[in-house]
Amino acid sequence: MLNLTTAMNNHLAQEVTTLATCWKITRTDSVIYCFTDHDTDITIGSDTYLASSGITPTAMSSQLGLSVDNLELDGLLNGDSLQENDILSGKFDHAAVSIFMVNYQALSDGTLPLKSGWLGEVTLQGGMFIAEIRGLSAMLQQNIGQLYTANCRAKLGDARCTVNLSSYTVSGSVTAVSTSYSFTDSTRTELNNYFAQGLLTFTSGANAGLSMEVREFSANEFILFLPMPYAIALGDSYTAIAGCDKAFSTCAGKFSNAVNFRGEPHVPGTDKILETAATRSS
Repeated sequence: MLNLTTAMNNHLAQEVTTLATCWKITRTDSVIYCFTDHDTDITIGSDTYLASSGITPTAMSSQLGLSVDNLELDGLLNGDSLQENDILSGKFDHAAVSIFMVNYQALSDGTLPLKSGWLGEVTLQGGMFIAEIRGLSAMLQQNIGQLYTANCRAKLGDARCTVNLSSYTVSGSVTAVSTSYSFTDSTRTELNNYFAQGLLTFTSGANAGLSMEVREFSANEFILFLPMPYAIALGDSYTAIAGCDKAFSTCAGKFSNAVNFRGEPHVPGTDKILETAATRSS
């Protein structure tokens, strides 16, 4: 049950209210964005909630029990607040979101909390963004513990895998640019697909500090899963980690790490469970 101030309760009981919705987005790097649907800026404490930001929340849907609530933020991309490149580069991934109402004529009445959670999937379309807000109950939808899988459940180089990534990390620079998600380093000598499903991180240029998974590596050309948010330029330096497809054969043959394989490649699957005498003889 909400614990509202007496002044806010009295205001809500009136036939006509002067409420404004505010939302505060806190990125994982502690950068804060504050917006309101009021026609003028609202200052609460040290935060100024910007009006006319072009950002609006959709209708909020909440259900009893542990069902995940449904809410989205829609808005226009602009250089003063939210920029397309910042979203594409992942700066808003898992940002904390707090939505509440205030009496804009009497801010001392306190706040009326509406929703808190994290930004989920963000899509871009025609100069606009649509951001899914995942409520606290979304955390209860995550699997806890481990399941039997044919592929490895560890992340290459983590404490369970134990592979020393420095032995499988290379550095280089861009010698030719094809698209926003592919480039060539003519000095590379690794076999085709050596870096497939690996991680590439730019260490200079406009994309410095940003990483992207490698989809393909062939004839010294890196093809990334998604375009980089900023243009790739000749001479941009990078580091690339060898790729791992989580298969037992890769773990044993490429990384000589079969003893630490975190999967069950020899456990019978559903085909074996559903097998009958007729299918065995066919």
